[in-house]
Amino acid sequence: MVNQTNPAIEKIIENIEKVMTGKREVAELSLVALLAGGHVLLEDVPGVGKTLMVRALAKSVSAEFRRIQFTPDLLPSDVTGVSIYNPKEMEFQFRPGPIMGNIILADEINRTSPKTQSALLEGMEESSLTVDGVTHKLERPFFVMATQNPIEYEGTYPLPEAQLDRFLLKMRMGYPNLKDEMEVLRRAQKVLPIEELQSVISLDELRQIQEEIKNVHVDESVRRYIVELSKETRTHPSVYLGVSPRGSIALMKASQALAYMRSRDYILPDDIQYLTPFVFSHRIILKSEARFDGTNTDRVVSDVLKKVPVPVQRLAK
Repeated sequence: MVNQTNPAIEKIIENIEKVMTGKREVAELSLVALLAGGHVLLEDVPGVGKTLMVRALAKSVSAEFRRIQFTPDLLPSDVTGVSIYNPKEMEFQFRPGPIMGNIILADEINRTSPKTQSALLEGMEESSLTVDGVTHKLERPFFVMATQNPIEYEGTYPLPEAQLDRFLLKMRMGYPNLKDEMEVLRRAQKVLPIEELQSVISLDELRQIQEEIKNVHVDESVRRYIVELSKETRTHPSVYLGVSPRGSIALMKASQALAYMRSRDYILPDDIQYLTPFVFSHRIILKSEARFDGTNTDRVVSDVLKKVPVPVQRLAK
């Protein structure tokens, strides 16, 4: 099986690694979402480099980076923008909010109210937003990486299911090991590496890659495998609400991106098995008795992957 990283993708990952030490998997998964036209929810404690990862990704692909710091008093118009009356021109003029960029960091999204959280929904789903009845198109690529503190933290608002479903992937970064953290300190001693980071591809090249990924072949047996995995989450005894068809589409698109990144023009079951925990876990709602028994969504996804037979017929290697 060919798993050599596509040269253009490898350049981006290596560039990010100049800033992020020991976080190659996080960089790869972030690129999977970006190339597939999806969004990422990054959950972890403060200070592990979530913001740095997004900035490094934006710089690497020549994207316009915008940051939204979510706070309890943030209003929806602070995200989308607002129309202000200009008495000189005698008309309303739209002043765009920070959502009008290519790569958006929605920092600590669960620190703000559900009403403001929902201001991201239209942009994430439709690549457009409506202010005062006027629709404004968002420039491609449009990629949201939202960070959130673990829900056990005080002062957080858990994201509703409808908004969680808009994220292609959910992942954690985790603390670095001793060797990697020593390297972080060495790099940060004089000048932060992010300040000197240069882009390695243009936005036009990125858009071209996104178009090429749509042509990655999805075999009939692979589509059936994805659907059977989704269906199994809906009938699992611990699950109240399983993965929707939107989740099945998300897994297929993410697998196409991963196959492309691995220098293939077709999906293998291995791609699906690797990505399923990142795509499915946040889309599953457990029954209350299952939560009380200590069951979590990661265990459910593991059960599903073990139960559903892997397609026997594989594409040519």
